[in-house]
Amino acid sequence: MSTDICHIEIDDSGLPAPTPEIEQERKVAIFDLLEDNSFTLPQRDGREVPAAPYRLGLAIRERRLVFDVDTEAGEDAAEFHLSLSPFKQVVKDYWQICESYYDAVKKLPPSQIEAIDMARRGIHNEGARVLQERLEGKADVDHDTARRLFTLVCVLHFGG
Repeated sequence: MSTDICHIEIDDSGLPAPTPEIEQERKVAIFDLLEDNSFTLPQRDGREVPAAPYRLGLAIRERRLVFDVDTEAGEDAAEFHLSLSPFKQVVKDYWQICESYYDAVKKLPPSQIEAIDMARRGIHNEGARVLQERLEGKADVDHDTARRLFTLVCVLHFGG
């Protein structure tokens, strides 16, 4: 078990208030991330890379996903801005399947809920893969960390 990220701050200022389901997704993703994550900064431009653990800030600014990484002591470690375009379709698909899942839980039998949940996991894995690709050369994250970060990207992207 690794915990390279020791704190997560989500800047959701200017976003609509999240629905209870979205707030729950966010809480679970943050809790799971802080319990176990793998987030390393590769050496760039021959500069010394500050050691983990890191404080991670996530925000959307000027239609870009911003990762603001500080040391545990609050010193700047890295900041990178990713285009939201590659995430647009997978985030949309993810929220659509989540809505189906939330509705299904209320009224469908377990077998149908399970089928929707499998589809949801597949889309979640795709989002994690896209995030890992976008972070290449900026930060190395394992699959589980990418999945949890993708959940937070979704929360920020639609803001409810």
